[in-house]
Amino acid sequence: MPPTSVRSRRDFLARFGGGTGLLGLGALLAEQTSAPSARGERIGSESSNRESKIPHFAPRAKRMIHLLMNGGPSHLDTFDYKPLLEKYEGQRPAAVDLRTQRTTTGILKSPFKFARHGQSGQWVSELFPHVARHVDELCVIHSMYTDIPEHVSGLLMMDIGANQPNRPSMGSWITYGLGTENHDLPGFVVLCHRGHPRPGPTGWDSSFLPGACSGTFVDTYNMEPGKVLRDLRNPHLSRPQQQRQLELLQRFNRLQFEQTERDRALDARIESLELAFRMQFAAPEAFDIAQESRATLDAYGIGPKPTYFEAGSRKCGGFAEGALIARRLSERGVRIVQLAFAPDIPWDDHTDIHDHRPKAFECDRAIAALLDDLKSRGLLDETLVLWGGEFGRTPTTDISANKPGRDHNHYGFTVWLAGGGVKGGFTHGATDEFGMRAVEDRMHVHDLHATILHLMGLDHRRLTFRHSGRDFRLTDVEGNVVHDLIA
Repeated sequence: MPPTSVRSRRDFLARFGGGTGLLGLGALLAEQTSAPSARGERIGSESSNRESKIPHFAPRAKRMIHLLMNGGPSHLDTFDYKPLLEKYEGQRPAAVDLRTQRTTTGILKSPFKFARHGQSGQWVSELFPHVARHVDELCVIHSMYTDIPEHVSGLLMMDIGANQPNRPSMGSWITYGLGTENHDLPGFVVLCHRGHPRPGPTGWDSSFLPGACSGTFVDTYNMEPGKVLRDLRNPHLSRPQQQRQLELLQRFNRLQFEQTERDRALDARIESLELAFRMQFAAPEAFDIAQESRATLDAYGIGPKPTYFEAGSRKCGGFAEGALIARRLSERGVRIVQLAFAPDIPWDDHTDIHDHRPKAFECDRAIAALLDDLKSRGLLDETLVLWGGEFGRTPTTDISANKPGRDHNHYGFTVWLAGGGVKGGFTHGATDEFGMRAVEDRMHVHDLHATILHLMGLDHRRLTFRHSGRDFRLTDVEGNVVHDLIA
């Protein structure tokens, strides 16, 4: 059957090799990296997205680990100490008399003790005693703000730089701009335990960018290294046989690719099939934490069996395993790893702020171990670590509630960075005396994205992609690099 008689690539795949492990994984990766039919044109190099590319200027960071705290942890109970909350508890001063998503009536003091740590003397609450050991390596941004106090919109802004789900993710933009350092693994991997983090695949999709720039999602629950993704291994064909099959299939694909005006969805399929073949051998090793020493596992808090805790109706856990996998992927050249504290939005503590305690306990030790591990391996200086949620929490609560919590707060919140060229032991910006609004050196999410791209060697104004008649970028038409954070 000549390739010109094939009606569609789907017909051809079905006729040629349906059911083999390689094609099964290739199809899965293509689903995760499929691009819309509307064609976009690249600004700059036309090299494959599987190759490492030249940045705009010398980077301070080669890779990034994003520790995403889904649901919005309270800055007022973690890293932004506000002693006036105790003095004004139950009152509603003008500074906090702002509209919030739910009814709040008065100020709630933090039930957690704060102390200064390190030579920098940064304040950290008792919720993060292990992370507190690293304050002299943290660049704490107290003046973040975003647009909308709603989880999906806030997470979309943090993940894709827009409030609507129609843009490429930050990880996709970085992979598009820099490629990957490991030819045998995806350039962008998203880790979560027991399901998707909110807002789901939109948060790691490549949208109109080349499909190979999409994130590959891995659920770490009950994970077996050889079954990281379904159909990872082909049970029927040897490696040389798979190689010959793949070469034949790719020749047909490339013929059709040229005949269909370089169809971008088919381009993504071609790259995904090649990656699928290589991942059969690289992925099981990269995800096999059993190769680590008992001392390393203990440092992360990983016991013989995963531990779980209840967060409302959700069972959470497995963050420590994800943190160790993030380090293993990063040291193997994966450009972007996002580790979500999820599923869904477990930090959303409207009803009882004390519920922050088990969540912090779940991730504190693992985050500190990750920073120690990266530093001891000489990786921290070139690995940018970002910690934070989609917004913060209000200093106010409904004081009539039996167990008061905190509402969403997009006016001001805290994130921190470590490694990757940022100043350690440094604090940028501030919220007001009650922690309600960012008032000093305010920093929008667009500014955070612009600064991250800069640290990775990319100019956010030049990293563009022409789509639907205009040039798009991660920061849209906004964003400023905050040079004050850079060492």
